[in-house]
Amino acid sequence: MQKKKTIREVLQSRKLLCDGAFGTYYATKYDTRQMPELANIQHPERVRQIHDEYIVAGAEIIRTNTYACNTAMLLKETEEVKEYIRGGYRIACEVAKEAGKEKESRPEIYVAADIGPIPYTDDVDRERVQKEYIEICETFLEEGAEFILFETFASLEDILPAISFAGDKAFILVQFSVNQFGYSNAGLSARRLMEEAEKYSEIDAAGFNCGVGPGHMQKIIRTLCLSHKKFLTALPNAGYPKAVSNRMIFSDRNIDYFASKVNDIAIDGADIVGGCCGTTPEYIRRISAMLDHTKTEPSFIEEEKRVLPPHQENHAFYQGKEGKKLIAVELAPPIGSDDEKMMDAAHLLKQSGVDVLTFPDSPSGRTRADSILMAEKVSRETGICVMPHICCRDKNAIAMRSQLLGAYINQIYNFLVITGDPIPTMVRTSVKSVFNFDSVGLMQILDDMNEEQFLKAPVCYGGAINQGRKNLEIEIGRVKKKMEAGATFFLTQPVSTKESAERLRRIKQETGARILCGIMPFVSLKNAMFMKNEMTGIDVSDEVLLRYRADMTREEGERAGIELAKEVIAMTEDFVDGYYFSFPFNRVHMLKDILK
Repeated sequence: MQKKKTIREVLQSRKLLCDGAFGTYYATKYDTRQMPELANIQHPERVRQIHDEYIVAGAEIIRTNTYACNTAMLLKETEEVKEYIRGGYRIACEVAKEAGKEKESRPEIYVAADIGPIPYTDDVDRERVQKEYIEICETFLEEGAEFILFETFASLEDILPAISFAGDKAFILVQFSVNQFGYSNAGLSARRLMEEAEKYSEIDAAGFNCGVGPGHMQKIIRTLCLSHKKFLTALPNAGYPKAVSNRMIFSDRNIDYFASKVNDIAIDGADIVGGCCGTTPEYIRRISAMLDHTKTEPSFIEEEKRVLPPHQENHAFYQGKEGKKLIAVELAPPIGSDDEKMMDAAHLLKQSGVDVLTFPDSPSGRTRADSILMAEKVSRETGICVMPHICCRDKNAIAMRSQLLGAYINQIYNFLVITGDPIPTMVRTSVKSVFNFDSVGLMQILDDMNEEQFLKAPVCYGGAINQGRKNLEIEIGRVKKKMEAGATFFLTQPVSTKESAERLRRIKQETGARILCGIMPFVSLKNAMFMKNEMTGIDVSDEVLLRYRADMTREEGERAGIELAKEVIAMTEDFVDGYYFSFPFNRVHMLKDILK
């Protein structure tokens, strides 16, 4: 008996046709308003019939009915979810085996263990979700899976641990979902997503599914600069649906057009083609009738590798004079519409030789004037270099990209990227955080935009360092990860003790990062006590508190703050690249005495 070829062996010599949609097709056949994955146990005959219809239509790859088999989507405990996964995989294998008995009339059938995205809300959930992806892979592998498909993902980040786990045990295919303009919900371009996939040897194939119709998918694929190290896949939607009675309905009047476009995508170099939402066995039958399975090279011309130009001299604040410590000062945007005090402070700082003014983005999750708009006004009226903080808390990837484009058009070229403080507890019932990604994710978007929209003059962006984190190794790892994402400088939490300065020194030694040391010159005992007891991440020791008295005059309090700042400079000047001042109550006049 001849041994069945692996899917990798087959793809090296010919193209393969995948099936079409399961979920939308199931919904048209059985109007149950239930998750189709539940049928793996409750109605296995329905699942079996749909798989068989696709095979009869010409599909050589069938995806298991397990796309939403996870605890978040099925709302079931882990062990019960695993039973639905096992049920879905066994049904697909049984159908494929039956088809194999009729080998004279049907091609070899491959079963792809299908895994879809698991929704989550925060970093704590993310760790749980990453573990669940591994558990799902493990369940498939226990069933004998040799082909694992991750589909409709916005980025690789959450599934990398699972890919690493299963990569040496199965053929791994990752499919991303992008919009008509070629961007995923994580804000990453199709080009960046494919480049990221090419970095990992465990990934055998990569491509796109869902999100767009065949015309847009062909256009997106033709813009890619592919290395051909991975097999390329393309499974577009039938088109764009209409909402009818709270349901998304696809038209089936474009089947010939769809099949023709998918065939063109195959000619363009796709190794696996098929259909996603809205497609049916009839779509696959039409594709099968015209698809040439012969292996071909892409018919479109590859782009030349892009080379980023160096930053212009007046473009990025961090290119200071040789040997000069860079000075950044934070100005808090007003909580109301009166910006007079902030503008007065900006004009005063212009005369002080400050390199850049920074503007926090609604710190502590409380409303303030927009950081980018305030930065633009200060830049326009003073001519000083500005750097708004960009927080990941309040906007999704689409809104963030729009905001960054608007900032760039208004000549804002420097950004501090932060994850952001959570929403205050008392308003969480009426105000929701977005947290579409963390600071590293946003940096990856900026890096992507530097190679796309900002290619002629890339923006400069940096991150934050929390040297007070309990586990310093984790913080060092985060700094390295941010540097890999393109961060060129770092602003730290305020330093006020030798211990904090030494922790920062170690971060500098182990990462080589360009660091601006945070300094907050407390101006009174009340100010210092507030920062110590109510603001997380700010280190205020008892020794620092002893510098202040409750009966100090304003001048005495400011003098104590100035001396504290000078001591921090003395502790750190041999290794930091500059200083980042945050003055309580916008008392920026203190800077002159600190730097004297």
